[in-house]
Order: sequence, then C-alpha cells, then structure tokens
Amino acid sequence: MVNPKSETRLRVIHFQRKARPFNFSIESIFENVRSHLKDKVAFSVKVCSQFNDGYFSKLSNIIEAAFRQKKNAVNHITGEVNFLDLLMRKKNVLLTIHDCRYVERKKGIEKAIVKWLYLKAPVKKAALVTAVSETTKQQIICFTGCTPDKIMVIPVPVNEMFKPAPKNFNKKCPVILQIGTGENKNVLRIIEAIKDINCMLVLVGELHKAILEQLKKNHTRYIAKSNLSAEEMYNEYVNADIISFVSTYEGFGMPIIEANAVERVVITSGISSMPEVGHNAACYVNPYDVDDIKKGFLKLVENDEYRGMLIANGRLNKLRFDPQRIADAYYSIYQKMVLS
Repeated sequence: MVNPKSETRLRVIHFQRKARPFNFSIESIFENVRSHLKDKVAFSVKVCSQFNDGYFSKLSNIIEAAFRQKKNAVNHITGEVNFLDLLMRKKNVLLTIHDCRYVERKKGIEKAIVKWLYLKAPVKKAALVTAVSETTKQQIICFTGCTPDKIMVIPVPVNEMFKPAPKNFNKKCPVILQIGTGENKNVLRIIEAIKDINCMLVLVGELHKAILEQLKKNHTRYIAKSNLSAEEMYNEYVNADIISFVSTYEGFGMPIIEANAVERVVITSGISSMPEVGHNAACYVNPYDVDDIKKGFLKLVENDEYRGMLIANGRLNKLRFDPQRIADAYYSIYQKMVLS
C-alpha cells in the first residue's frame, strides 16, 4: 500500500560516484542532508557501477545514469562524477561541484579535455549548479563562462559527531594533527617549519618518499595513520592540541570547521577558500613561506590569549555550517527546480 504522505514529498535522486575504500567524504555529506530532509523529500540513491577510471568507465557511467534519471524527480549529481548529466534532461539536473583542482593539475590537450568533460559540458547541461565555496564558484565561472546566477554557494555541513571536547593545551610538547598528505597539503614545508618546535606530529594519510625523507632529515617525531573511520578521525582531533591545514589549494576546507567544532585551534592558509571558511576562527599564514608558517605555530603555542580567542570565535563560526541549515538550503533549490 502506498503511503499517502510519501506522495506529497519531493522526489530527489542522488547520483553518487563509486567510492574508494576509506574515501566517503562526498557520500557522508549527502547522507547528512538526506537525514535532515527525510520528512520533506523522498530520496533514492544511485551509485555508479564503475570507478571513475578511464574514459570507457566514464562512458559506461554516463549511459547508466541516463537510464536511471526520472522525469518527475530532481536528478542531483553530488560530486566528482559531474559528467553524468551529459545524456540527461537538463530541466531536472542539479549539479554540485566541490572543487576544480582536477583541471588546474592538467596541461595542454589533456587539460582541454578534462575541462570540457568535468566542467564546461556538465555545467551547460545542468539546470542549476551548487558550489561548496565562493572560491569554487568563481573558478567554475572562469573555466566555463557560466553566468553567476546559475551557481549557488552551499557549504559543506559539519558532521554532528564533532562535538566540543575541552583539553588543557600542552605547551611543552603539543600534538600537531596534520590532515592529509597529498601534494596540495603542503606537508614538506610544514615539517620544515616545525623542526625547531618541541612537538609530536600526527600525519593522517599515506606517506610518500619525499615526506619520509623530509621527516628523517629534520629528525621529526611523528606518528603516521591512514584509512581512519569517522569515529577514529574525531578521536584524533580530541587528542590533538593544534590542527594543521596549511594547504596550497582547497575547494572548501572541512578540517577548519571540524577543529572549530571540537574546540581546537587551527592553523591554515590565507589563500584559496580557507579564509572564507575559517573567518576569524583560524590562524592564517602564507603556505609558501616556511618562516611565516613557523611563526604561526609558535604564536599558537606561546600565546594563551590568542588561542582562547580563536576557540571562542570557532564556537560561533561552526554555526554557519549547521547540517539543518545546509539541508534547508538544498531543499529550497529542490523546490525551485520542481516549480520551474
């Protein structure tokens, strides 16, 4: 028997990538959104059958998505597999873009192909686009020539498991939690910057050869961890004194808000999307200047009043990323698309 209440709810299909093990960041975002809109929206989730590897797998996923779309639903492509809408009906497509780094890393003809496949064509085929930050929105406009009013900025919600966990700051030997070890995470400069600071560095991510050599060269005390669950990641925040996120590029920068939520001080970059996310609740440094990074860490270690101010500011800043608030923003877009 059909539930009459379900017939009155909006119908939305979340199209998701086939995620790699221990890489469910996008999936957790929209699981959160679904949980806060379950009384208003009838959701279904369609996961790609193929990993996002090579052009054959992409073509297979595009064709599959075309058969899975529904005329009477909002077909929401949630991230990374932007090209899924190439054979969809434009009127029903909402596309969420998290960053544009995959274009910036390419050169020559490969860059042109990736820009068309991931940005220009998918944005053109979507009725509306959401970006997780104003920085990402401006990059989309730059790469595609899309009109600004087609793109709405909806940030990433903070996971509600990240709750305040008061801790006495360890000034003698602070634990520095470095989130991520990819090229843009700037780990080599961070290791150089803290070489004269008595601390313990906890690295979350795979350690490639250059990082291992830098750790050895600078006699850095460190612990390496990877493939952590959400609960394990939260515990790392709780055990840390300083959260390190001095990236050279970010589409958003969730660790900044997670640090705010757990009430830990965070050092991050004064470029890209990071000031937009952190507002007045983070210590900002030049990610390309080792001396400036070092000064930032020392200020956090030595200045009790400054740390207290950042934590207090963080309590307010995290409210901008409240899950219900962000879910409601998506709901407004879903309504707009259904009524258009």
